Amino acid sequence: MRGFTLIELMIAVAIIAILAAIALPSYSSQMRRSARAEAQTLLTEMASRQQQFLVDRRAYATSIATLGVATPPNLTGKFNITVAAANGPPPTFMLTATGLGNQVKDHCPVLWIDNAGTRFPADCW
Repeated sequence: MRGFTLIELMIAVAIIAILAAIALPSYSSQMRRSARAEAQTLLTEMASRQQQFLVDRRAYATSIATLGVATPPNLTGKFNITVAAANGPPPTFMLTATGLGNQVKDHCPVLWIDNAGTRFPADCW
């Protein structure tokens, strides 16, 4: 009489299911926070390049391609990155990362930074 009974096997499966139900949401949340941190890094780099672009050309770039920044492949499908620039006196820009798909469930689905260095929402930076 060696082996496991059906009851023992069902208990083991139930324990594994409970652990998975607890771990999966935590893992998903951590992945969203990781993508947000990467988007923040990209926006900060783009803001730095915008300032250099202003020094070089006396205006802000109006597109990501003009800045010479490539969106990392792992952010594709998670964030939509946009550039808004106005050349009026004084020139201004706003860089925005809007969450897509599962990233919308994040605590901060929309991030932005402007020419003054203002970052919104402040508690997400």
